[in-house]
Amino acid sequence: MAMTTTTLFHALVPSNTYKPGAVSSSFVSVPRSSTPPSSPSLQFRSLVSDTTSIYGRRKFTGNLRRVSLTVSAAAAAEPLTVLVTGAGGRTGQIVYKKLKERSDQFVARGLVRTKESKEKIGGEDEVFVGDIRDPEAIAPAVQGIDALVILTSAVPKMKPGFDPSKGERPEFYFEEGAYPEQVDWIGQKNQIDAAKAAGVKQIVLVGSMGGTNINNPLNSIGNANILVWKRKAEQYLADSGIPYTIIRAGGLQDKEGGIRELIVGKDDEILETEMRTIARADVAEVCVQQALQLEEAKFKALDLASKPEGTGTPTKDFKALFAQVTARF
Repeated sequence: MAMTTTTLFHALVPSNTYKPGAVSSSFVSVPRSSTPPSSPSLQFRSLVSDTTSIYGRRKFTGNLRRVSLTVSAAAAAEPLTVLVTGAGGRTGQIVYKKLKERSDQFVARGLVRTKESKEKIGGEDEVFVGDIRDPEAIAPAVQGIDALVILTSAVPKMKPGFDPSKGERPEFYFEEGAYPEQVDWIGQKNQIDAAKAAGVKQIVLVGSMGGTNINNPLNSIGNANILVWKRKAEQYLADSGIPYTIIRAGGLQDKEGGIRELIVGKDDEILETEMRTIARADVAEVCVQQALQLEEAKFKALDLASKPEGTGTPTKDFKALFAQVTARF
């Protein structure tokens, strides 16, 4: 976390008696509290001596020199409470685990659809079970959170009887009530509304590249227009007024993260290159970095992929990565 300093006051001392580091005007203590580091609650205890205080009884002569006292505000920060929805999914599990591992920075929460999913990721008390299609089921999970990471998505199923040995192409369908319209649009809208009502400070929404093309093959899966509904939810978030980051990830791979150079783009430009995939673990790390509420990531939408392993330099500076993006949608 970046170290910041805040100027607390200015003192005037005689220039002929001033020594660096010897100002005795005041002592400042910064208590741990929920107050953000940009405006810490400060308590002052006067340790002013008569010989150095401008309010002292002894009269100064000669020129006066202005001295500023600064204090670190980083110590006042409390861990951010972050809710991951879809925490039972393959990417959601990684995000939830990363947040848990960084308990000095985050208090992790999860929202899953079934008790089985809760048990799969540990079954802790901070994992809620609820259906995102039901606004009332979401409300308990979002209370008191600072940030929300949305990783829910409609999942197609393969129709039975597929035989690849015959050169057949698989066919997919969505279960009744679990179409992209219900999950990726209504379900995500419900989450955004609930988070806004709870006063959340940041929402990270993970979607997919390809939404600029209505004829994208993903839209034909189950004839359900999954990217159309995802895009509708993204637009709703962008119009909500809540600080947001929209991640449109490339093809997700179950590979090790942190060993590739990440690339960002907009309007599906990356799909015109050979770098159209990304490890789930890298998407998860980007989510965690954005949950830190970095200014460079706020009010932005980005396409995300990576260079092939062994090329480029593994991405470590996420502020610089987000700074490359200017697109709000």
